[in-house]
Amino acid sequence: MSAASHAPQRSNRTLAHIRTRSRAALFTGSAVVAALVLSACGSGGKSGGSGNTGFVTGSDGIATVTKGERTPAPDLSGKTIDGKQLDVADYKGKVVVLNVWGSWCGPCRLEAKNFVKVSEDVKDQGVQFVGINTRDTSTTPAVAFEKAHGVTYPSLYDPTGKLMLRFKKGTLNPQLIPSTLIIDREGKVAARALQALSEEKLRDMLKPVLAEK
Repeated sequence: MSAASHAPQRSNRTLAHIRTRSRAALFTGSAVVAALVLSACGSGGKSGGSGNTGFVTGSDGIATVTKGERTPAPDLSGKTIDGKQLDVADYKGKVVVLNVWGSWCGPCRLEAKNFVKVSEDVKDQGVQFVGINTRDTSTTPAVAFEKAHGVTYPSLYDPTGKLMLRFKKGTLNPQLIPSTLIIDREGKVAARALQALSEEKLRDMLKPVLAEK
């Protein structure tokens, strides 16, 4: 058989190999986001505190952990959507409200004004608001979102959800978009909501942690 007759077979094998590698790369890239959220931009809901999770979820959908059983927040550092460097650990000694959002997320747009209002009201009480912007393919829509809603506190840029995957399973980890976490003055996660929050519910979630000594 001539060399020319083998060429189509080699070409077909090469093409099949490229397709296999492309599918594998696509799966790997998608797995990061899939592991982050099973239902992105949802209305939220309850998450049980059974077993050895150490947290309980109230009828309002807010999960809390008693002070002695809390786990430290993971490393949450990187570039913000406006290109600055930020490390949430630098806010230790303050109560941190951590809100996971995306410019593409309807419930995030609905709750934005509530976060802006509360953040302004409590900024002199040792409270720092920080956002984590995720699944925006560039910072342009995220910056536009913050400008449109008057958001003045910083937001880390986390397009693939890597920061959120640093939270250990079985803890108060963010699982939906939007999610909100309250980090106490010792840098430990005290409460979590897997839903868009009204101003009243956000205040209720923050108040007991803020009152701790």
